Amino acid sequence: MDYFQIKNGELHAEDVPLSRIAEEFGTPVYIYSRATLERHTRVFREGLAGLEKKPHLAFAVKSNPNLAVLRVMAREGFGADVVSGGELARALAAGMKPEDIVFSGVGKTWAELELGLEKGIGQFNIESEEEGLELAELAAERGQTARCALRVNPDIDAGTHEKISTGKADNKFGVPIDMAVAMYLRLAKLPGLEMRGLAVHIGSQLSDLRPLELAFEKIGALVQQIRGAGGSVTHVDLGGGLGVPYRAGEVMPSPADYGSMVARVTRGWDVTLMFEPGRVIAGNAGVLLTRVVRVKRNGNRVPFVIVDAAMNDLARPALYGSWHDFDAVRPSGQRMVANIVGPICETGDTFAMDRATDALERGDLAVFRTAGAYGATMASSYNSRGFVAEVMVDGDKVASVADRILPAEITAAERVPDWLD
Repeated sequence: MDYFQIKNGELHAEDVPLSRIAEEFGTPVYIYSRATLERHTRVFREGLAGLEKKPHLAFAVKSNPNLAVLRVMAREGFGADVVSGGELARALAAGMKPEDIVFSGVGKTWAELELGLEKGIGQFNIESEEEGLELAELAAERGQTARCALRVNPDIDAGTHEKISTGKADNKFGVPIDMAVAMYLRLAKLPGLEMRGLAVHIGSQLSDLRPLELAFEKIGALVQQIRGAGGSVTHVDLGGGLGVPYRAGEVMPSPADYGSMVARVTRGWDVTLMFEPGRVIAGNAGVLLTRVVRVKRNGNRVPFVIVDAAMNDLARPALYGSWHDFDAVRPSGQRMVANIVGPICETGDTFAMDRATDALERGDLAVFRTAGAYGATMASSYNSRGFVAEVMVDGDKVASVADRILPAEITAAERVPDWLD
């Protein structure tokens, strides 16, 4: 459930009409609903109520790193799953406790490892033995001990888009499952490291729980093997990846379904389970509001509805062929079939082809739904368009949470060397 609903003939974000937001902040603009974010955190937590121990919840910052969004997560008791030094800094700036931060990612630099140690984060998810050796050296030099989990690649096909699949043998993430036990035990002997568990994450936008269940069963077997060899395992990070409905009427596994499966598979593990939800929290908590530039009609062909949002604002359709429901802000009841495109000079700047949608004309407002995750965070300034603005709604209040960055501001940061004068 989200709080983007039609009231008095117009789409509202909670109690704020979207036309008011367009007038005040311009378009395109991302709109986040605080009530939806809070509801989703609570539904996810409630779904895990059947676990044997209280879980550790860390919001996947990469899905939406906006400081206001992260502040909502912090107020709801979530930590952060970060994959860069920049995300780590954002999590801290938003009020998340260092001990509740998990640093994931396959390419942590020496400087990022040092930053994590300096800030006293709760856990590093090590992605290779080489990374573990580097972290051990750095921690020992500083007289510190880094709490770590070893990320395992279980060679499970998540059944999602190939570009967001992370748990197959040919993906870059984690260590091969057949090498994990021996590697874990070697790393556990190093001064500077406290090997306390395992981590796994097989992909994003999963619509079927079975691949997750298979991966978790493999991790459970590893826990027993490590303990049988004299190692200690107190934590297991089960990652994220739970999918959300992008199409009206689409049904996905609920957090309750997921939690029930996790409780069954992990019974008796005697560990603190850790989770990294991102999309399932933020996805349906945001929309991208856009205005129709014009409708281009080509005789008997399907017309092009050209909007002022583009692939630099919302990259998922161009990157993955992803679907986002597209609705008029003030639907008339009339319908049309159209190609929904942006103004960028790329054929890839296409949001939908042959889409049945609300009838639209020049100047009308419309939204791309389910844009709260992997939306603004993936934006660029391609075609010198600048960066999209972001706002948050709370009841009848609305505030800017990220200013629009204009092309002139980007140009002002560039320099022409003297030798080109």
